[in-house]
Amino acid sequence: MKNINLNHNSGLFTLVLRLVVGWTYFSAFWRRTILAPKLDPEFAGYIGKKFNHFLPNALGIQPIIEYLVEHPEALWLHMLIFTIIEGLVGLCLMFGAFTRLMSIGVMALAMGILLGSGWIGTTCLDEWQIGVLGIAAGFVLFLTGSSTYSIDHYWLQQQVKFTKTKYFAWLGSGDFPLNIKLLPKFVLVGSLIILAITLSTNQIFHGGLWGKLHNKSVKPKLEIRQANITQENLSFEVYRTEGVDVYGSWLIKVEVLNTENKVVMAYTQEDLAQLNGHQIKNKYVAKVKPGKHSLVIPLGAKAVLSFTNAKFKQLPKGNYQLKLTDISGASWSQRVRKN
Repeated sequence: MKNINLNHNSGLFTLVLRLVVGWTYFSAFWRRTILAPKLDPEFAGYIGKKFNHFLPNALGIQPIIEYLVEHPEALWLHMLIFTIIEGLVGLCLMFGAFTRLMSIGVMALAMGILLGSGWIGTTCLDEWQIGVLGIAAGFVLFLTGSSTYSIDHYWLQQQVKFTKTKYFAWLGSGDFPLNIKLLPKFVLVGSLIILAITLSTNQIFHGGLWGKLHNKSVKPKLEIRQANITQENLSFEVYRTEGVDVYGSWLIKVEVLNTENKVVMAYTQEDLAQLNGHQIKNKYVAKVKPGKHSLVIPLGAKAVLSFTNAKFKQLPKGNYQLKLTDISGASWSQRVRKN
């Protein structure tokens, strides 16, 4: 029996990986352009709002995300370009055209997913797994290229002119263009780097190596900032930094308590459901807005809320406590001073 030449067939053995990984990225383009208008800023499922969800705990790229969600036009253009790149990378990978170049694209896209949303996942650390597996799969496909069932292979068989250049082996397919003595070290170093990225992000996002396990996608968390009472007005900034990304936190109560922990001012869920646009100043594309029975705060949303009431003027000067309560029963407090 004739032995199989593994060097020439490695690209064939990874065919299923190329097809599945390619579809996962092309499907993002397909969903946003064909199945639903997810690139339309007015659409409820606009991808820009999903991108806004990444902001609170993104790793290393928070300034970029914050700039984009503060500038809707730039965000839309970024989402459009990102979607086109995902579609192009996925399609070319499935057809095996410029396979190694597309595998670099997969690794870059997967790294973006990992850094931006690796902390999100209500059940199985969903986004973190997608990110690290995408990087690993991209690296494998970069090593193997594609073989029999690919456009790269057809070009090589037809001896198309550009396939004879030294660059095609790095960008397309064929024997890996590295000295056989250096190849094992290249594979080892690349694999260890990707393993280090995997372990470090698992620890940072989820405490997966030591310490206490945590999942920031399970329970809502609100941060209160810049709270103050002046004359007849209470204002504060609210920022939702944790919780499930597919629906908002439902704020049902806003209370002001004195130093004896007695409520001196309270707004119920009916009051919060009737807030108007002048009382809510949103900063990002994910917007805090009144719902049917509460105030809805999506993941990543930040807004300044204002409440005007003559009773505030009657309160003695001094320190108070501002308390927000979610429908889940969770509550958050912040000291507020009336000058």
